[in-house]
Amino acid sequence: MTVKAMTSKEVTQKVFNKEPLFIFDVRNESDFNDWKIEGENFQYLNIPYFELLDGVEEIMDQLPTDKEILVVCAKEGSSIMVAEMLSDAGLNVSYLAGGMKAWSEHLEPVKVGDLTDGGELYQFVRIGKGCLSYMVVSNGEAAIIDSTRMTDVYTDFADSIGAKITHVFDTHLHADHISGGRVIAEKTNATYWLPPKDATEVTFEYQPLEGGNDVVIGHTKINIHALYSPGHTIGSTSFVVDEKYLLSGDILFIDSIGRPDLAGLAQDWVSDLRESLYKRYRELSEDLVVLPAHFMIIDELNEDGSVSERLGTLFVKNHGLNIADENEFRKMVTENLPPQPNAYQEIRETNMGKMNPDTEKQREMEIGPNRCAVR
Repeated sequence: MTVKAMTSKEVTQKVFNKEPLFIFDVRNESDFNDWKIEGENFQYLNIPYFELLDGVEEIMDQLPTDKEILVVCAKEGSSIMVAEMLSDAGLNVSYLAGGMKAWSEHLEPVKVGDLTDGGELYQFVRIGKGCLSYMVVSNGEAAIIDSTRMTDVYTDFADSIGAKITHVFDTHLHADHISGGRVIAEKTNATYWLPPKDATEVTFEYQPLEGGNDVVIGHTKINIHALYSPGHTIGSTSFVVDEKYLLSGDILFIDSIGRPDLAGLAQDWVSDLRESLYKRYRELSEDLVVLPAHFMIIDELNEDGSVSERLGTLFVKNHGLNIADENEFRKMVTENLPPQPNAYQEIRETNMGKMNPDTEKQREMEIGPNRCAVR
């Protein structure tokens, strides 16, 4: 019996809308425990598909008869097989089109606000990976910040709203995902900006992103000015956009702060991280809306699926901003670290231009959850 596919976009809308969904994940238990589709009202069952080769009769009592069931596997094939067996048994079932590979790559654009002189700011939510990237649009021009390697999403979106991409930025040299910044800049003839302290080993040309840079998008000065904020990397740079929004990169998240260890220099960079968060950010307006480059848990999503919070609220609620004792802070960010991102050193070298893996290899390198934060 033919079963229907559910796309990553459809699942994303269920996450945003807090709809119920029963997910039957047929990957190995270790893969499921490490990384799964998360939703506030989702329920889960994990049984590896190879345990179901002889049929699904023995597990039917573990599956709901009154709810929509989504079967998930790594690449799609196994979930189709299992979904067909469940459909034949009379259940309302779909499979995830493209599997977790597709889930990892899906980007959902969400408008987060209007700018003073008629522009807009969009956030691209990479729901399965926890990555957040941005497009600032004004008077037919666009700037992209912290793009993923799925570059067509940005160029197609810009085309759809009639905007020309003129500037591309990375707030730092990423270690958990492959940047699409250089590729987009080459495609569109845009200027590519990178913090020079993170770019000492890169093999390509770029514009140095340093404190005091102002960039004009369209006919309006959008005031994207760089705020040097080291700690996650030595070159980490934040942006204040239109005096309203703080794009914090991987320094500050909604429920956590950035980890300083992904270049092997945690002890060296702890002081920089603390100074960025406890001094530089304290000098900014508390009314700025923080827009980070990642989110860690699904609870950080707003009602519309975006991820943001007022800086003053984070000064009150974010534990990482409220550790008075410097030694306690140092201990938290050097000893309380989650596992490092998958293939993070290879990802860093790819973003430096030292490696050029093919698309399939890039997918493998990025598989897994966001691990840029400590909390």
